[in-house]
Amino acid sequence: MAPRAIWKGYLKVGELVCPVALHAAVSASERVSLHMLNRKTGNRLHRQFVDSETGKEVERDDQVKGYETSPNEYVILDQDEINAAIPQSDKTLVVDSFIPCDQIDDLYLDRPYYFVPAGPGADKAYAILREGLRTKKVAALAGAILFRRVRTLLITSYDKGLVATTLNFYYEVRSAQEAFEDIPAIKIKKEMLDLARHIIETKKGRFDPSKFDDKYEAALVDLVQAKMEGREIKAPKPPVNGNVVSLLDALKRSAETGKTQRAAKQRVVKTAQKTAAKSKSPQKKAPRKAAPKKAAQQKVSQRKAG
Repeated sequence: MAPRAIWKGYLKVGELVCPVALHAAVSASERVSLHMLNRKTGNRLHRQFVDSETGKEVERDDQVKGYETSPNEYVILDQDEINAAIPQSDKTLVVDSFIPCDQIDDLYLDRPYYFVPAGPGADKAYAILREGLRTKKVAALAGAILFRRVRTLLITSYDKGLVATTLNFYYEVRSAQEAFEDIPAIKIKKEMLDLARHIIETKKGRFDPSKFDDKYEAALVDLVQAKMEGREIKAPKPPVNGNVVSLLDALKRSAETGKTQRAAKQRVVKTAQKTAAKSKSPQKKAPRKAAPKKAAQQKVSQRKAG
């Protein structure tokens, strides 16, 4: 069952209108959260707003927002004034244009949401839009008032549905030219470039987010568990750095390591293929003689896991 929608409205493309709902695609709720405590009492601490001049706590009813016009000079804005100035959402996402997917600059991608059909008659219109985006390999750009702010959404087909990603504004994305302006132009020797290509070739893989380890979270969980059980907390050993005298040596050593790992994988694959071929041989009379195959597969799995 889908979680509760965080926004409901309509997606409009020309005369085509589709009721839709927005669901969060990412969540930080599973992260380990730490609280600030009083070391002496163990009690949790709470933040307070205090006057910068008097040092006294300011009650909630006396707290207002302000914009700094000059040092220590502010324009005070009441919440009612802010609410009145913000355009009200009409709950309609109007598609402005369609752009080729290969023109999307990843720097502007902010936060993804799942877009699902909502309400009677939505499924067909939703499917038409999804398949249209998929077959033409384009994304839809739509503007809306979401979470009290004007936002631009990039809508793309994804699996059986649609994903809507909020976009950063142009002024929010910092200049790449400024960030890279101090990087010198360096001519790479062919030998070094060939080694780099070889290393990349031997380390080719597939994008699998389930394999990404959050070592910080895991370390925190282990630390908390150890404290709860009263166990000694052992600091992890720092990695041993090899004594590499040059970049070329580093590339060569990396290439040799890659060759060794690749050869080991090939041996595992060949062993598995031989074992499978033997198990299919017509000379095998009794099914129970296939037991060695299971043992071999377990060894292969163990090697792969190692």
